[in-house]
Amino acid sequence: MPLDPHLTAANRLRAAGQRYTTNRRDLVETLSESGQPMAIPDILGTRPELPQSSAYRNLAVLEQAGVVRRIVTNEEFARFELAEDLTEHHHHLVCMSCGTIEDVTIPTRLERGMERAMTDVAESTGFSAVSHRLDLIGTCKSCG
Repeated sequence: MPLDPHLTAANRLRAAGQRYTTNRRDLVETLSESGQPMAIPDILGTRPELPQSSAYRNLAVLEQAGVVRRIVTNEEFARFELAEDLTEHHHHLVCMSCGTIEDVTIPTRLERGMERAMTDVAESTGFSAVSHRLDLIGTCKSCG
């Protein structure tokens, strides 16, 4: 079950020596309500009172504290979403033409197989893995 995003954000920021300010709360709320990765222009479109420089600065702090995750695409802007433990485990379909990102979950059986394969790779290389991400890069149906 996902963690409470506001309580978790406040705790993680406190642990990082940061405060859970109104602007940071607004960013977490915006990403939580969106349910999909958002670029800075999208965030500012929903929160016009938030200065652009503040959005960049606060997203960087939230990312460092493990509250949000940055997804890089071919677009000019990265997209941001809540950290996976605040939502649910998922992967992404990233369109290299229009930059849209779609969250996808894969069947449990396939997810377990991927976990086993990645564990094998980590063990054989001495790598200490904590999680995994899978982004499929291609062209969406609209750009097809």
